[in-house]
Amino acid sequence: MAERALGTKLQIGADTPVTVAGLTSIGGLELSADTIDVTTLDSDGAYRKFIAGFKDAGEVSLEGYLELEEGKGQKDLYDLFESGDTEDFKILFPNNMGSWDFKGVVTGFGTGADLEDPLSFSCTIKVSGKPSLTVGAGS
Repeated sequence: MAERALGTKLQIGADTPVTVAGLTSIGGLELSADTIDVTTLDSDGAYRKFIAGFKDAGEVSLEGYLELEEGKGQKDLYDLFESGDTEDFKILFPNNMGSWDFKGVVTGFGTGADLEDPLSFSCTIKVSGKPSLTVGAGS
């Protein structure tokens, strides 16, 4: 059964996680795999043959309203961008549906100010290594 995204959270850190406030959008992980061409001169039917290569978990994009107060997580994302450190992240789905756990590097951080809109922020996290998908019991 389909679930609403309302209540989905992004947390930073494993020991004492900080939930990022003000999010309006969390772009999901987009896993992909490279392929390696192993075609030979005697490949059957003149079709190319492939094997799986390296996998890439992609990026997680964030958008929201700017809330830079301590404990809101957005300043932590900026600090991670500046340091270049790899950190633990977790996307928690609502109604105990499950979560993504991954390590990542913050590769982008931006803010915006439009005349008739609230202050905004955006962020990009490049997933490093293999993410883990946990399936919950559901609601």
